[in-house]
Amino acid sequence: MNHNRRLFSRFQTVLLGGAIATISTLAVPGLNIDPVNATLQNSPKALVDEAWQLVYREYVDPTFNKLDWQAIREELLSQEYSSQQEAYSALRKALEKLGDPYTRFMDPKQYEQLTNQTSGELSGVGMRLKLDEETKAIVVVEPIKNSPAIQAGIKAGDRILAIDGQSTEGMTVDKAAERIRGAVGTNVLIKVRRDGESDFEVPLTRARIELEAVYHRLNQEGNRRIGYIQLREFNSHAAEQMEAAIEELNQQKVDGFVLDLRGNPGGLLRTSIEIARMWLDNGAIVSTVDRDGDTQEVRANRTALTQSPTVVLVDGDSASASEILAGAMKDNHRAVIMGDQTFGKALVQSVFALSDGSGLAVTIAHYYTPNGIDISKKGVTPDIKLELTDNQKKQLSGDPELLGTRNDPYYSRAIEVLAASSSSRSFAVKEH
Repeated sequence: MNHNRRLFSRFQTVLLGGAIATISTLAVPGLNIDPVNATLQNSPKALVDEAWQLVYREYVDPTFNKLDWQAIREELLSQEYSSQQEAYSALRKALEKLGDPYTRFMDPKQYEQLTNQTSGELSGVGMRLKLDEETKAIVVVEPIKNSPAIQAGIKAGDRILAIDGQSTEGMTVDKAAERIRGAVGTNVLIKVRRDGESDFEVPLTRARIELEAVYHRLNQEGNRRIGYIQLREFNSHAAEQMEAAIEELNQQKVDGFVLDLRGNPGGLLRTSIEIARMWLDNGAIVSTVDRDGDTQEVRANRTALTQSPTVVLVDGDSASASEILAGAMKDNHRAVIMGDQTFGKALVQSVFALSDGSGLAVTIAHYYTPNGIDISKKGVTPDIKLELTDNQKKQLSGDPELLGTRNDPYYSRAIEVLAASSSSRSFAVKEH
């Protein structure tokens, strides 16, 4: 029982993510080096042992993939490391033996990127960029709300010609973004080309910017008012943004919702639970099982913000926290799940800060949907499956502005389903 309470308290620090590159987390302090190895402190071996101990204490599989984890420690500490980089490499190789791509080591830069992503904030000027495939120009997809870029009048479609005097010709989007990012309060000068105007320069002062994890709008579909909500990731600001979106659309007296989780790779477990409780008034949301076989179930708590009919859109890139939300909505008959089979990640990680600024993500539990379904490597099965043509897929991926419009086949089909509904109770699919 005590162990269950411990696991529940850690919902504040655990993460869920789909693809390895998109895992996000909330950091917690690492484990201290044990006294036996005090002489190793401030050496590469100290870091290796610190990480080893965390895996030994926390990893979900107590057999360590049928490995002798003590022997691996001896092997790691028997090596001589001439640099931190050598220690990083040895640690990564040791973790690979667990056969779990989600238990992974991050160097300080990777760890910083991860914590920035999960915080839902960044230090910069607030522009989403892309590479125009035809002209190869760096183009602004959209300026972020309340950012220095939008305050300076930057618009979607603007082409970035130079950054602090350096031409962007031949530059990748990642490189351009790296040059634009920087410490809060520092300045950057960008040269812009806009159709119908002469090229001009815009001085910008970098700031801390809250990223928009939730996008929403009211769509008038015939005589029905539909609230379209796109949830991009489960970062630390997503719950408050979701609450604001639902409440605003409720005030506009919507007849139903389309909740779009397509392409959402996951994020914080606690955020997925908070958001699920905005849609579910009662019933289970998710259960987790730790290394000792102890189960913790999380339930709705009668705090739902809406009972309106809802369609949830998913695809093969909807992962982990997205699958928790979709699975809870499906198993509780709260919504119709529509689209493609989801990613299929049913593991929970906790991320620990290590003493040199690097980080370690460790799988600590499996999770199951309210009906006890293990979606690992299988995903959530939609109530209504949609198969798009290659041309339709290309069109959607090439023009994000189509999402949530009648030119979006997923959304268009969702509107048909909502049109047939008369109440939330009679709406959701009862047989799967």
